[in-house]
Amino acid sequence: MASIIQSAKNTIAENLGGPAHSLAKPEHQFSIEDVPDQSGKVAVITGGSEGIGYGCSHTLLSRNISKLFILSLSEEVVQKATDAVREEMGDEAAKKIVWLQCDLSDWKETMATAEKIKQETDQIDILINNAARGIMTYQLSKYGVDLHMALNHFGHAVLTSHLLPVLKKTASTGSKVRIVNLSSNAHEMAPKDTKFASLDELNQDLGPNPQYGRSKLADLLYARYLARHLSSSHPNILVNATHPGFVETRQSTEFVHEAYPLAGYGMSVVMNPLKKDNITGAVSTLFAATVTEKSGEYICPPAIPEPGSALANDEELGEQLMKLTRDIVSERTEQDSTAKGCPFKDY
Repeated sequence: MASIIQSAKNTIAENLGGPAHSLAKPEHQFSIEDVPDQSGKVAVITGGSEGIGYGCSHTLLSRNISKLFILSLSEEVVQKATDAVREEMGDEAAKKIVWLQCDLSDWKETMATAEKIKQETDQIDILINNAARGIMTYQLSKYGVDLHMALNHFGHAVLTSHLLPVLKKTASTGSKVRIVNLSSNAHEMAPKDTKFASLDELNQDLGPNPQYGRSKLADLLYARYLARHLSSSHPNILVNATHPGFVETRQSTEFVHEAYPLAGYGMSVVMNPLKKDNITGAVSTLFAATVTEKSGEYICPPAIPEPGSALANDEELGEQLMKLTRDIVSERTEQDSTAKGCPFKDY
């Protein structure tokens, strides 16, 4: 009975913010105030100019991060975020931000962005793979791949792959390097027969919820894949996935109406009082990015390790996902990568 009660408390703590976090066990407590000083460290955050990404950016800047690379599609959104930082923390904090425009579904552009980062720094302590296409309708990317998967998983795999030399170099100095993939409890909406066996399978129109859920499953599997292969050979590199909870972002207030013009009001309006703000929504990710000493976990707010779904624990499925990732990325970007001596690498 006690375990059932604690499980119910965890569900509330993981998905709702504020006082709800206190329902977690003492060993799983964590708050924004617990984020340690980040002086001398360098971070890269995709989608770091709004929503949960901005919650991470704002907090790291407030903890004296030395340099922060933000990858984002919109210069306007980044400018608003930078202005907010300047107003709250001053010019010195704002000057630490390096904005790079990047569409993660465009893998050639993502490769080029990674190269720009490597030209500007030989150190990366934190990589937060946060940007995502939310619960929206089925579309294909420029490479003919389901857009949810092309952006949410493939784009981050390409980015991480090309940043590996810097991540490994940083870890070789004895510093802990932390990679965080933003997953979601929505990964449980992925079809039970998901196999990641072929491009044809990826390009099925599953509907907005399963389409999004499958990409979040991929994010979780990819984190555990890296934990098995990368952390084992480079123990100072820790890789984890996180669930943010129910957060007020443009995904939950605006973009959901693309898929559900009317029903989306249930999420964007009716459920609004239950949502966390974007700073609180970043708690589990910041724990994974700055504090944890473990790798391969799925961390829910405030800092609760959860197993995730049966598919999320299927190592063979993770291996197959990354085989398909290698095959598709190599084929679709050969002239821009492999042919130029830059093979896609996982770890």
